[in-house]
Amino acid sequence: MAAGRPPFHYAWTIVLLGHLNIFCALGLGRFSYAMILPGMKAGLDLSYAETGWLATGNFIGYLVASLIAGLAASRWPPRRLLPLALVALAASLAATAAAGGFTSAFAARAVTGLASGAVYIPAMSLPTLWFAPRHRGMAAGIQTGGSGLGLIASGIAVPLILAGAGPEGWRHAWLFLAGLVVLVWGLTIGWLRDRPEEIGALPLGATQAPAPLPAGRPPWGEVFSSRPLWALGGIFACFGLSYVVYVTFFAAHLARAGNLSAETAGRLWGLVGALSLVSGLLWGTVADRIGKLSGLAIVFALHATAFAAFALARTMPAFVASAVLFGLSAWSIPAIMAAAVPDYVETRLGPAGLGFITIIFGLGQAAGAPLAGRLADWSGSFASAYLLASGVALLGGAAALCLRSLGAAGRSHPTAHPPIGSKERS
Repeated sequence: MAAGRPPFHYAWTIVLLGHLNIFCALGLGRFSYAMILPGMKAGLDLSYAETGWLATGNFIGYLVASLIAGLAASRWPPRRLLPLALVALAASLAATAAAGGFTSAFAARAVTGLASGAVYIPAMSLPTLWFAPRHRGMAAGIQTGGSGLGLIASGIAVPLILAGAGPEGWRHAWLFLAGLVVLVWGLTIGWLRDRPEEIGALPLGATQAPAPLPAGRPPWGEVFSSRPLWALGGIFACFGLSYVVYVTFFAAHLARAGNLSAETAGRLWGLVGALSLVSGLLWGTVADRIGKLSGLAIVFALHATAFAAFALARTMPAFVASAVLFGLSAWSIPAIMAAAVPDYVETRLGPAGLGFITIIFGLGQAAGAPLAGRLADWSGSFASAYLLASGVALLGGAAALCLRSLGAAGRSHPTAHPPIGSKERS
């Protein structure tokens, strides 16, 4: 920043708003489903396979929105897109509360997925605009901590609502979450700014102003032809398939395998959320230092261990150990991915690149939930689904190491690989 300016950089306000937007998009729009699922299953008389398909409906909407939001955010500023997406998200959560059966619940969850993707992509693109490259892993990690805040909110509030409101408590829970989204919408309207130039500042950590964004339509085709982005997307899909099994059936597995109450499951879910608040910051910072693919390999190893432990656990200490391992690394992979994309595309194509790899990630997500639900209906246990998730996580880590050895994706050093379509890095 220029001499004489106060030490506080507005980028920290932006990253806090990004954190709250991720809190809404993922923490409330998606991950709260794990806590509400048992009551919703009973209230609508759903099978486990149908509850898995509700999660898939959410992921399908998220997948579709990832491409659209990525392309839109490459052309229109976040301050225009995020408030609209938050309104749609609040409305979809209210619609989920009003669902009368599987069909209407599936439609509402699909719209929630669309709105979540429309919030997530422009929000996770904010660090590219407000932080120098060497700080983007850290900034993206802070933002992904919003998912953990959502776990805390749902782990504490949802069981209380369910206990206090009776059989229809799951409807009250969705309405409560919709109200939280409205609060974040108000903060976003009031405080979000698109670029540091608007307030006469440089990106945090930068020593010179970034090059002006080129006029005209962005060259989106360069994103889809990038082999490093395809590789990152494949690794991201391994995360999508494996983690979604863990979070979707978390409470159901604790009840079936551990005979734990909804309140106990909620407290354990809250522990995951509390630990995950620092997961993205921790591993995003590590990835800034040791390289993004090395960071990914470490995190995937932690996930594989957590998923296998959860599958085999029958006692509370074992469940807690799994929750701690997952919580400490939970949202680090999305943070590292968001930080990696701008290493390969020019600044204005960053949202499109993130949207592109998120589509591939979404394919893994869409496959994971119904597959796990079907395995549970067939075997009477979620253990096989969690072992499958562990194996897929190991595959993702191995792929990251292979790509690292081939040099297919780079470290955070700004000169490691020039961005596609640009010789200058912001």
